[in-house]
Amino acid sequence: MTVRRFHAEIGAAIVTGALGLAAMIGATELGVGWEESGPQSGYFPFYVGLILVGASLWNLVAAFLAHRATVAGHARTGEAEEPFLDSARLGRLGRFLAVMLAFVIVTLVMGIYVGSASYIAYSAWRGGYRPLFALAMGVGFALALYLVFEVAFLMPLLKGPIEPLLGIY
Repeated sequence: MTVRRFHAEIGAAIVTGALGLAAMIGATELGVGWEESGPQSGYFPFYVGLILVGASLWNLVAAFLAHRATVAGHARTGEAEEPFLDSARLGRLGRFLAVMLAFVIVTLVMGIYVGSASYIAYSAWRGGYRPLFALAMGVGFALALYLVFEVAFLMPLLKGPIEPLLGIY
């Protein structure tokens, strides 16, 4: 499967337009008008969302026009539209997103220390490091997180079921 540039531009325009629309809807709940003291809380977010929706519509129209010109050019010259993501790159992107999703799930279930140690160790191992060294890197990173946030800044992070097992807090 190959993702064409046209499809990527359409997807990006839809996503940014949806974000702008969400900002506009959220801003209307805060009020988008003026009061005696100045603009209400949602005034600026509403107009930023409106600009984002407008820019997304512009990009959507531009993508369709460019695609139409490319199709017309293809009929004359026989050149195909350039791919945005070929099958190999799409597979790598899918694997990266799957690993990131696993990281988020492990972090929510087991805590930030287990999640980050697992992610760093797995990434290092897949990057070519020996398994024992990759595991040491993951554990070292989790230890560094603990020392910086818990000890230095006194900011507790999500520990999951490890917290009661270690008797922390």
